[in-house]
Amino acid sequence: MSIRKNNFLNCLYQKNSDIVFRKIADETILVPICHKANELSKIYRLNETAAYIWELIDGKKSMNQIKTQVAAEFKISPKRTEQDLSELIEKLLQVGMIGKVTSKNS
Repeated sequence: MSIRKNNFLNCLYQKNSDIVFRKIADETILVPICHKANELSKIYRLNETAAYIWELIDGKKSMNQIKTQVAAEFKISPKRTEQDLSELIEKLLQVGMIGKVTSKNS
């Protein structure tokens, strides 16, 4: 699934309820709730910025709101933050960690 850049910042995303988020020592991981043994290899490690973004994804904040918070927290330019945020969201969508919130009016 490809993110359309022109409306990406207006989108809302929510976490997949089958994903467990854990901080263990200095690592942050996402673990799908497994139903089969072969799914155990699907554990994802997040860097500090990605973990912060993960915590902000709540189905209520737009990507523009999240971009603003991330840029301020990590003192990154808005342009760079938008690029990194877009790449992370694309990856999370591809592996089914998040889904786009659809409006009832659409």
